[in-house]
Amino acid sequence: MKEQRKIAVAGATGRVGRHTVEVLEEAGHDVVRMSRASGVDLVTGEGLSEALAGVDSIVDAASWPTNEQKPATDFFVAASRNLQEEGERAGVQRIVVVSIIGADRVDAGYIASKIPHERAMQSGPIPVSILRAAQFHEFVPLFLEWGRQGDVIYVPQMRTQLVAARTVAEALAELVDEPIPSPDASIPEIAGPREESLADVARLLVARRGDPVRIEAVSDPDDPEQALYASGALLPGPDAVRAGPTFEQWLDSTT
Repeated sequence: MKEQRKIAVAGATGRVGRHTVEVLEEAGHDVVRMSRASGVDLVTGEGLSEALAGVDSIVDAASWPTNEQKPATDFFVAASRNLQEEGERAGVQRIVVVSIIGADRVDAGYIASKIPHERAMQSGPIPVSILRAAQFHEFVPLFLEWGRQGDVIYVPQMRTQLVAARTVAEALAELVDEPIPSPDASIPEIAGPREESLADVARLLVARRGDPVRIEAVSDPDDPEQALYASGALLPGPDAVRAGPTFEQWLDSTT
């Protein structure tokens, strides 16, 4: 039987954070939900010392709401500094962080902000475990909202290996109990069971909704970020964990 811990989850109301809370509580852990709604501000540090009192481990599943690189980077660096400093004062023993597959290959947008996030966490006194995840199934509806122009929805030409947020949460919860990796260890990855095209899964989603729109995959050859998406820069490496459900199976369970 696994040791029962007091674990704080940063970003507890987010796509991965809320599932992480559920998974940890189902395992019998005492979970502290950290979000602005609960009075904890990771950037200013407000409420952090109180939230971390008696906490053994932190799962950092916090995110930034837009694709802009600089504000996302500023957020993650400030949050990492505060979690490390307040966590050390509270006696926290480890931090588990969710990052993104391809962050080390992309130099623009939200994804690129995750490397400064990883480095800021690793530079602190508390040992850190990082898990890089593929894009979530839950992001596909957002792409439809962002790209809608009348009766056409434009989505990036993207090769991806979509994974369910719940699956990522389960992997993060497992990392809390695993040995802390050495600083030079490779960063593990988790992705869905198969490669998919964003345009194809978008078409599947609109068909399920009965939405009479056309999906068009677009890529600007002069945009390095879009070129990387199309080339497969966001796909997992050969050693990645591949875990279901597929996007279609996930859709079946949510519609």
